[in-house]
Amino acid sequence: MTTLRGMRVAVTGASGFCGSAVARAAAAVGAEVVCLGRRPGPLGEHRFWDATRTVPDLAGADLVLHLAAAVGDPPPGRAAAAAFHAVNVDGTARLLEATGGRPLVWVSSASVYRPAPGPIDEDRPLGGRTAYGKTKAAGERRALAAGAVILRPRAVYGAGDPHLLPRLRRAVRGGRVLLPGPDLRLSLTAVENLADACLAASGWPPGAYNIADAEPYSRDAVVAAACGVPVRHVPIPLAGAVAAVGTAVSRLTRREPALSRYALEQLTAPVVLDISRARARGWLPTRTFADYLAARPAA
Repeated sequence: MTTLRGMRVAVTGASGFCGSAVARAAAAVGAEVVCLGRRPGPLGEHRFWDATRTVPDLAGADLVLHLAAAVGDPPPGRAAAAAFHAVNVDGTARLLEATGGRPLVWVSSASVYRPAPGPIDEDRPLGGRTAYGKTKAAGERRALAAGAVILRPRAVYGAGDPHLLPRLRRAVRGGRVLLPGPDLRLSLTAVENLADACLAASGWPPGAYNIADAEPYSRDAVVAAACGVPVRHVPIPLAGAVAAVGTAVSRLTRREPALSRYALEQLTAPVVLDISRARARGWLPTRTFADYLAARPAA
């Protein structure tokens, strides 16, 4: 891995869940961290940047790690699609305008892939199904054309996670988690593994790299352990009806549903990433979901 000690590293989205982990990891190896975003990051210098409006100030930066993004599972509709496009696509264009040939690691998502059987490698055609997946795919095409390193993690989890695990816990009903059956294997990504990959990727050739924990997990085992209650299987058509209702309600409330059509797809499709391309560059994911559970404070 290229040493970052003494380098000035710009981290966009550094106030967010993933960005703050990356900023801390960069500082831990001796980098001078500059945090770009609407809010300050966990350490280092803060430079205000609204990805929907302005070109970021990257003066003095030796490396750019881009994690600013519109994320989540928004209510369907043109307004949400436009909001995601403004950050994930137009914001990328503004970032590229400022990079000026600096090395760029652009964090995308496995949501750019359509669910498919078998391990998914980086050559799989892109086809995100939601505003998030579609705009991340469009943004990374621009970044790839500019010579960036693209990282595609799936389902990032860890301490402070505001999306994946809280949503699972909201799905608890009557002392159980209702999931469409049967069980399946899924790739997940510890935020520490993603942070390590961001730092390591500063020395990788341009292109796309899948990022995930070393081995896929049993969905049911992970959900039961995260929620502290057993899993009960329900028929997929019933789960689909619940998701349809949740999506309809979200249109009215403008809030993310606990179970949307997209979330249903993620829970019923065995998405396993092939991470051999990143491994070939010497990256080794060391954290596991068991490590997360062991470090989690007792309820």
